[in-house]
Amino acid sequence: MENIKNIIFDLGGVFLNIDFQKTNEAFEKLGVAGFADYFNQHHADALFEHLETGKIAEDDFYEAFRKETQTQLTNAQIRDAWNALILDFPSERLAWLNEIKNRYRVFLFSNTNQIHYNFFMANFTKTFGGKDFNSYFIKAYYSQILGLRKPLVESYQAIITEQQLNPAETLFIDDTEKNIVGAKEAGLQTIHLVAPKTVLDLPL
Repeated sequence: MENIKNIIFDLGGVFLNIDFQKTNEAFEKLGVAGFADYFNQHHADALFEHLETGKIAEDDFYEAFRKETQTQLTNAQIRDAWNALILDFPSERLAWLNEIKNRYRVFLFSNTNQIHYNFFMANFTKTFGGKDFNSYFIKAYYSQILGLRKPLVESYQAIITEQQLNPAETLFIDDTEKNIVGAKEAGLQTIHLVAPKTVLDLPL
């Protein structure tokens, strides 16, 4: 890594702890077998891609999910099982980020959806005394608002263009390998953050 002036961070697995198995287990208890075939860290089927790019509204998603899984679950049951994967924001990572943003221009780019966004933002505000998570970044980009998901090269290019970033001076950090591949194709420098390593172990 050389001449880094900007950093684009992923969210889940970087600042926000997540556990996909918890959502799998929650849906299994509700009678939905094999949820990982619909959505996991490395794959999203068409319904979840539409959710994560803002192409389907929340209530329409719930109805489509019931049809796809042939269940009669309530919206609240689906929402709560879907949100089960979202855990906590370790405070030491936020303290690290607070220091890093004094030395680099920092951005966030997360593949997420409005259901998860509402949940983790409310949890963050409650846990950290009303603070807004997005305030740590020059701008936080979320796939359902951007209308594009990682690892599409166009998703990175949209941020590069809007922020007038030089890709060669911009570092992208993510815990999912295919997102790293897409970022490299967009000309970004990259770090694949693999557990048990955290941002605290980064040479920045």
